[in-house]
Amino acid sequence: MKVAILGGAGRMGQMLLGCAKEMGLNVVAVTEVPGSQWIGKPATETLTYQDTWPTDANVIIDFTFHTCVIPNLENAVRCHQAYVLGTTGLDEAELAAVDAAAKEIPLCFAPNFSLGVNLLLELVRRAASVLDTSYDAEIVEMHHKHKKDAPSGTALGLAEALAQGRGVNLEDVACYGRQGIVGERPMGEIGIHALRGGSVVGDHTVMFAADEERVEITHKAVSRAAFAKGALKAGQWLCTQQPGRYNMRHVLGFAD
Repeated sequence: MKVAILGGAGRMGQMLLGCAKEMGLNVVAVTEVPGSQWIGKPATETLTYQDTWPTDANVIIDFTFHTCVIPNLENAVRCHQAYVLGTTGLDEAELAAVDAAAKEIPLCFAPNFSLGVNLLLELVRRAASVLDTSYDAEIVEMHHKHKKDAPSGTALGLAEALAQGRGVNLEDVACYGRQGIVGERPMGEIGIHALRGGSVVGDHTVMFAADEERVEITHKAVSRAAFAKGALKAGQWLCTQQPGRYNMRHVLGFAD
């Protein structure tokens, strides 16, 4: 497997490089945007940062910014490359581009590539199928102060998993924070709340609160290595797949 890492000078890019080396993977290209101060500088012992598309890679790993997604996907489709997409905050046009690309190449798109978080998603889905709407469902996430989108993609993924477990459409029951005189909490509502501060890598808690008891399921990331290793594992799996849109449930064997 020949791996290319997009945005290699960023926090996630650096973590992906380190984890790829630890896992013995063959990184053949590390990119940065044209005009970046990193272009031409050493990225690994054998590679420098480049601003051209890595045509010789089998798998692209992308944790860049959402505005880069459409042109990056167009390049991957042109070169018939598998694609691991960890970028969050995509708008409707960018999501449509993901769906279109997945008809041509194998593409794994997930809100979070941590193995622990994806186990959390499965636990939440199953818990929601058992704990009915007499249990008020709330999701709280916290990330570092530099994170640009809110709520996190993982929190949205957890909300989707919860809604799926209850057999409802998320947008019919979602409440994104509360302010002012909001009245009593409607039965079946799913609350989603974002906290930002310090250097928190990523904390997520899903709470099911009834009058008699409260169930809380929590995941706390202490290193971005959890995300990087999961994404690289997804890349290895993706190399053996046909074109289609996949997520970490497929990679871990949870998908129906």
